Amino acid sequence: MKGYKNSIAENQRVGYRKMIKWLNETLVSSRECFKREATYKWFIVVIIGLMIWQEHVGVTSFIRELWIDPKHYVSILHFFRSNAWKIETLRAWWLQMVLASGVLYYEFGMPILVGDGTVKNKFGIKMPCVKRLSKKSGNESRHYIFGHMFGAIGVLAGSAEKLFCIPLSVRIHDGDQQIQQWADENAKTESHVVRIIRESCQAAEGLKEKCLLLLDRYYLTVPALSAWLEEEKRVGNPLLSIIIRVKLNAKAYLKPERNPRGRPRKKGAAIKLINLVKLFRHQFTEANVVLYGKEEKISYYCVDLLWGQKLYRELRFVIICGIGSEPVFLASTDLTLSPLSIMRLYGYRFKIECSFRELKHTIAGFAYRFWSTAMPKLNRFAKSGEDPLSAVEDSDDKRLISSAYAAIQGFVMFGCIAHGLLQIGALLFTDEINAAPLRWLRTKTNTVPSEASTADYLRKTIFSMFHFSADFSILRLIHQLQLPSLFSRSS
Repeated sequence: MKGYKNSIAENQRVGYRKMIKWLNETLVSSRECFKREATYKWFIVVIIGLMIWQEHVGVTSFIRELWIDPKHYVSILHFFRSNAWKIETLRAWWLQMVLASGVLYYEFGMPILVGDGTVKNKFGIKMPCVKRLSKKSGNESRHYIFGHMFGAIGVLAGSAEKLFCIPLSVRIHDGDQQIQQWADENAKTESHVVRIIRESCQAAEGLKEKCLLLLDRYYLTVPALSAWLEEEKRVGNPLLSIIIRVKLNAKAYLKPERNPRGRPRKKGAAIKLINLVKLFRHQFTEANVVLYGKEEKISYYCVDLLWGQKLYRELRFVIICGIGSEPVFLASTDLTLSPLSIMRLYGYRFKIECSFRELKHTIAGFAYRFWSTAMPKLNRFAKSGEDPLSAVEDSDDKRLISSAYAAIQGFVMFGCIAHGLLQIGALLFTDEINAAPLRWLRTKTNTVPSEASTADYLRKTIFSMFHFSADFSILRLIHQLQLPSLFSRSS
């Protein structure tokens, strides 16, 4: 019996080492993103801290969770505002790490990107880019908060039984136009919708494959599709096939009839999509489809129409009845996709909402507290559209505000990396995590562990691996920063 227990313990240690080895190899590859060794060292501390912390009270939690010597507190704070790393370089590295992980989910030979926006309430009166934002969810009445508006791009990973949405980038998309112009006078002022499209195209360009992009109905606009066409023209290759929900009051156009005389027509008669439900009710097809993990009996109708004032882009529209009290309209820029495929693929869009939930609560990727005394005080009663940053003229003030803004962007990006590493780790080391007697679950809903279970597994094993820090450089770096008495008793 004793030998049996020893063999189990040995197998568990092998599992611990496998995950730490993978994590070590992944993070060591980021060394080229940092100009100085010290900056790279603090990056390792922050990423590991975000993966295991529980208190979520900023840099203080990193010191407590990893037993870092408190004298390094100021150094960690300085890291976020350091000029020794660039967030663009870090995003490019992270995209390649996700691609190299081998866990991406493909449909029709294409990775699936998901784009959406989220807001995070912030009350700092000296925090850059805090604005009054409207928030409405489901049947709730519209209300206003003060905070940051973020645009996010993620990619699906795993299998059809268990899908994660790995965040590739989460950036502030409102209130930062003035800061962008301080850095580049020729910077374009673009809306959140257009920026989501451009960042999705950049992600597809980095993945070096044509991708499917899933979007909510908020993003079906003429400027968005125009930006998509511009990006594809710039690259010279198709980047995205977009599947998007359509508003109930949307209007499309029939294809123009051939005109034997005069200039060819660009569009036919206008028609409201809601009217198609009555006009073609007898042509609807019944089917059983799996939507959001549940099998639904629905009826649908598919038609190709032109959409967009002065754009007149041909889209494939799918009208779905039976999901709720109102019909659902979906559209696809890829005319080769079947209606059932469009419905099934759009059901994956909700994975980004799950990713937001974990990023906010498990990772606490929005728990930043960066501000600047140079920032004009937030006026909660200012008129909509007024930008307090337009009154800043001093170059030192601009530099300090830009530094705080960069720290916020960096913290959120580090949260994305920590979140993604937990998701990839859950997929790569499913058996090791499930076999470990370190986390009791009353009900297992899936064989693949969640981000919270993976974080708990890492939290309870990483300190046992510090005895083998000579084998793993990331543990050796952290061990050098820890309190001298941490392992003195055990040794």
